[in-house]
Amino acid sequence: MAAKRFFKTIVVLAAIGAAAWAGSWLLAPPLRGIQVGTGVVSHTLCSGVFVSGLDPDRLYAEAVEPGFGQNLLSKHLKYQIDRKERQVTVTWAGLFMSRAVYRDGLGCMILHGPTNRDAATYTPNAGMPGAVASPKATTAFEVQPPNPAIESALDRAFAESSQQPPRQVKAILILHKGRVVGERYAPGYDANTPILGYSLAKSVTNALIGILVRQGKLSVAERAPVSAWSNPSDPRHAITIDQLLRMTSGLALEESDSGADPVSRMLFLESDMAGFAERARLEAVPGSKWQYSSGNTLVLSRIIRDAVGGHAQDVVEFAQRELFGPLGVTTATIEFDATGTPVGSMYILASARDWARFGSLFLNDGVIDGKRILPVGWVNYSASPTLDTDYGAGFWTNRGEHGDAKYRIEDGMPADSFYASGNLGQRIFIAPSENLVIVRLGLTHSPGQDMKGLVRLAAEIPPLLSKP
Repeated sequence: MAAKRFFKTIVVLAAIGAAAWAGSWLLAPPLRGIQVGTGVVSHTLCSGVFVSGLDPDRLYAEAVEPGFGQNLLSKHLKYQIDRKERQVTVTWAGLFMSRAVYRDGLGCMILHGPTNRDAATYTPNAGMPGAVASPKATTAFEVQPPNPAIESALDRAFAESSQQPPRQVKAILILHKGRVVGERYAPGYDANTPILGYSLAKSVTNALIGILVRQGKLSVAERAPVSAWSNPSDPRHAITIDQLLRMTSGLALEESDSGADPVSRMLFLESDMAGFAERARLEAVPGSKWQYSSGNTLVLSRIIRDAVGGHAQDVVEFAQRELFGPLGVTTATIEFDATGTPVGSMYILASARDWARFGSLFLNDGVIDGKRILPVGWVNYSASPTLDTDYGAGFWTNRGEHGDAKYRIEDGMPADSFYASGNLGQRIFIAPSENLVIVRLGLTHSPGQDMKGLVRLAAEIPPLLSKP
């Protein structure tokens, strides 16, 4: 009953507020949440349809509708897929609207005005990440014959129970010593399907920053090169790249996914996401407090953009030349805001095999085929815990003394392991001591987003592998 009363209140407020609406950023928090909700739907469906090639109705039912607050909006929410114009339009009760458009080479972007559609366009060269993935894309991975014990472990990892919500595992790939020893996909997905990584993108941002550090263009210990903070009297002037990577910048950028929080506004209502994050006030001394926030990563994304040339195409070409190309990645798409800044906190898509390739870079101390991609020591830096947390620099870690890390180790994860993690259970697990990478991708809305399933898999697999 409480939910119904809340929903009716929102409808009334929306009807009143929409009449006087002069811009989405002016909306009161409840109304802003509705606008954010339409943005979530439009961008998710746009990426899913035009990058991943998924069925929009099924994707909405599995990825969006069960999400926080979306069930309150679904009755009056409508979406339209325009395949000719390659865009998705979402309306709510005829009062709120969001449109996301696909652009060759740059994925999808929410439009915030009539001039934004062509604010950043790029036609990639053949084979460039960002191009539509070839359905016959090949891989250099050696695929081992099925191991019955590993197949049984995959059965358990994909199995649904009577408990709700469902796990909805979409892809699992197990890479041992550079060989695929286990791989499975849900119906509608295969080895070439680019899957949205959500916050797996933060780990890719970590790698791009690391490459710039190796090239001598950035230093994590020095202050972040943000022009808005250039005045020494600005309290944000002292924020370092390390603090942005470790989520200790002290910026007031709460990320609660309520729809009314600053990060929701940044991701779904702002055409210049990094600019919004850079304007945040300081609420804690830099380096003194940990607060997970995608706003930190958007500031880093702008730093990357500016360091490699200042435009979206520069970022795509840099990522291809320095990261994706050497790794053999062929299905990745980086998505951008209207200023050409990569949305490096959540909007990178890639196939399970290509996410595994990325994980193998960190498994192998930043070296691929004898070529050093990341600086010496960068992997250990990334996996070292921040303050008293189990978060490193763009990765979650089992190294250190945090209680959650200890629980994972007690349940079978190696003590040296660490992992990239994204919303709805996207994870890349890396265990150097076992020479093991596990990619787990899905649309899981349950508490913990099936972390227990990954922990069990990480514990089950090593004993099943032949040792050197």
